[in-house]
Amino acid sequence: MKELEYPFDADYLLSKKKKIKKELLASDAKFIDKKIAILGGSTTANIMLMMELFLLNNGIRPTFYESEYNKYYEDAVFPNPELEEFAPDIIYVCTSNRNITTYPDLSMDKAVVEELLTNQYLKFESIWKTLADKYNCPIIQNNFEMPLYRLMGNRDAYDFHGHMNFISRLNQKLYDYAESADNFYICDLNYISADYGLKEWSDPFYWYMYKYAMSVSAIPYLSFNVANIIKSLLGKNKKGFVLDLDNTLWGGVIGDDGVDGIELGPEESEGQAYTEFQQYLKAHQQLGVILNIDSKNDRENAIAGINHPDSEFKESDFISIKANWDPKDKNFADIAAELNLLPESLVFVDDNPAERHIVTEQLKGVSAPEVDNVVHYIQTIDRSGFFETTNISDDDLKRNEMYKENAKRTQLQSSFADYGQYLDSLEMTAEIDSFAPVYMARIAQLTNKSNQFNLTTKRFTQTEIEETAANDAYITLYGKLMDKFGDNGVVSIVIGHVDGAACDIDLWLMSCRVLKRDMEYAMMDELVKRCQARGVKTLRGHYLPTAKNKMVKNFYADMGFNLVYETEDGSSDWELSLVEYENKNKHIKV
Repeated sequence: MKELEYPFDADYLLSKKKKIKKELLASDAKFIDKKIAILGGSTTANIMLMMELFLLNNGIRPTFYESEYNKYYEDAVFPNPELEEFAPDIIYVCTSNRNITTYPDLSMDKAVVEELLTNQYLKFESIWKTLADKYNCPIIQNNFEMPLYRLMGNRDAYDFHGHMNFISRLNQKLYDYAESADNFYICDLNYISADYGLKEWSDPFYWYMYKYAMSVSAIPYLSFNVANIIKSLLGKNKKGFVLDLDNTLWGGVIGDDGVDGIELGPEESEGQAYTEFQQYLKAHQQLGVILNIDSKNDRENAIAGINHPDSEFKESDFISIKANWDPKDKNFADIAAELNLLPESLVFVDDNPAERHIVTEQLKGVSAPEVDNVVHYIQTIDRSGFFETTNISDDDLKRNEMYKENAKRTQLQSSFADYGQYLDSLEMTAEIDSFAPVYMARIAQLTNKSNQFNLTTKRFTQTEIEETAANDAYITLYGKLMDKFGDNGVVSIVIGHVDGAACDIDLWLMSCRVLKRDMEYAMMDELVKRCQARGVKTLRGHYLPTAKNKMVKNFYADMGFNLVYETEDGSSDWELSLVEYENKNKHIKV
């Protein structure tokens, strides 16, 4: 919903929250249901309601537990039957500097202040450790915003007695814990409040009147950021950019102005802005965000602009370049198809509002931020939270290379008339084994990101994946695929639940970047082998249809399963006897 994308009208969202929620729930979106506990050090009612809107907009339907006012500590560390029965999937500790109970004063020596700091920190550490032991789920914790006043003025920042100094050092202790702990994430309240404007954010009127730790109009900004962390944990991030060229990556129209006439580089103020924007986009490659071009241009001109002496880019930085005179929505759809991604996985950046409108109308779910002036491009895209980073896997860091290698495979395929010969020419090798600790983060990430080749679209947190792997009632398999062009990383996941002589396939998914490589056959052979070793005679498969996984509707039929039952909505149950199973994989060495 456009109203919930940055930059949003906070007051409008607050006043129309019931109407917006109703519209979101009435949509045909397929929601992930999650239970979220908010343990607050202030009034959190509107924070919860705003979080709900942003989460629903990301396909996540939350059920909330909300602590009583300022009972965050008691709810966390003491027995709490209500919270225990709720069994949260995610816990958000919503505190602020209003919850720092003691500050230094000028009479204290350094040792006393240090003890004070340690005690304040240990109070919060006891909350996190108790919650982690009891609920074993992701915990999100606010850091602390700067104080509204500075008793010593500028000295407050560096004198160990200063409140600013105290908060800065307390925040660092939070960061140190976050670096060492699994499933613990910081919501950067300090940055969010500074970005909003500390004076307006911390207006004490709202604390005195309503016990809100921030002004009411600031609440949607906090809720938006927390929702971004949650959607990132659940694999709802975008995967790449589709970029316009003229007046987006450089100033001017290259077809009219020529390569020498476009604005780019240090000589002019606007050229500097475009250079900085290019640098910002290019930096995303470090996170595995892929870059593509969709431009109404002659290809020759487009490549000349990309190779401009002051350009931060090379042609090789882009996975797909569509520079032609076709409609941009068609080019966008073609780019997504080439990448085996859904269009909604990509962010469209174009200075032309008409083009943005056409693409978002024709390709539902695509985000196209409102970029008006190049000096604001970075701010708008950065604050939108498209690529909120909670975990960085090795596969994320290598994603650009993987897509480039895929392009080479596609080129190779065109030289073969026989598809089987093409597969053999790839010299594929697979590593298939039970879930291993080194891959848990990637496995959890895949369960939340994979939508097309996903039979049941069940979602798992890393904690749930670890618990499943440790449970002897389950057969778990991950699959890595390598070939002569490179390592695709972990690309397929299977989870089977053994029930006597039968095994139910709870989850079967595969990354779209290895479609049509026969990896599913290699996974099937290994699953059957593991089942037979445990005395399983029957394999049961389940297909739960969504708007995105129609491509696997006939998967079990193609694998030789027999249809047992099919409902009106397309859900189906299947069975396969393993008594006379014959291996299906012919092209991959396992």
